[in-house]
Amino acid sequence: MFQIMVVEDDKSTARLMQTVLTYEGYAVILAGNGEEALEIMDRQQIDLIILDIMMPKMDGYEFTETLRSVDEHTPILMVTAKQLPEDKCKGFLVGTDDYMVKPVNYKEMVLRVKALLRRSQIANERKLHIGKVTLDYDSLTVSREGESQTLPQKEFYLLYKLLSYPGQIFTRLQLMDEIWGKDSTSTDTTVNVHIAWLRKRFAGWPEFELVSIRGIGYKAVIHHG
Repeated sequence: MFQIMVVEDDKSTARLMQTVLTYEGYAVILAGNGEEALEIMDRQQIDLIILDIMMPKMDGYEFTETLRSVDEHTPILMVTAKQLPEDKCKGFLVGTDDYMVKPVNYKEMVLRVKALLRRSQIANERKLHIGKVTLDYDSLTVSREGESQTLPQKEFYLLYKLLSYPGQIFTRLQLMDEIWGKDSTSTDTTVNVHIAWLRKRFAGWPEFELVSIRGIGYKAVIHHG
């Protein structure tokens, strides 16, 4: 069971979040400020933090900065009444992973929590499981029911990126920057070519497909069943 810590000085908000997350099957620990939250993290494993910014003793920014100096990986979802773009930017600069503005839509909060936990699991395991398919980041292999293929590096990274965020559309430019690097002399047709190779390679695999979004880029669609 995932352990989620809610760091929030408003008791009724904290209890409401606790109720929602407990209903979704998470274990929830409450902390009233950043100092208390750091003490809790010394004593027990926390898988994700939902964090208010405006708190006594140690605010959300300071807490995030302190935590990131020793722990790069625990996902943080900042929840705040601050709506200005510069507040959001400051949140990301100190190391938050996601950001929501109050009043919180709790259904959306749960979806964001699930997405952050999934990403963090992928990052820790360095493996991605989709039905019978497993992608192993360290060996660049894609395997399914005993059949295994080792992919060229860029091809593998492209597939891994798209399958890590099913349904999310990535522009060709985003994929170029991330996989080939901002200074690459390759053109965005390079992405098209690699997608074509991947489609050919995995043509008979029913678990996923790589879909073109006309004029924009690509997304991965996962088929359950």
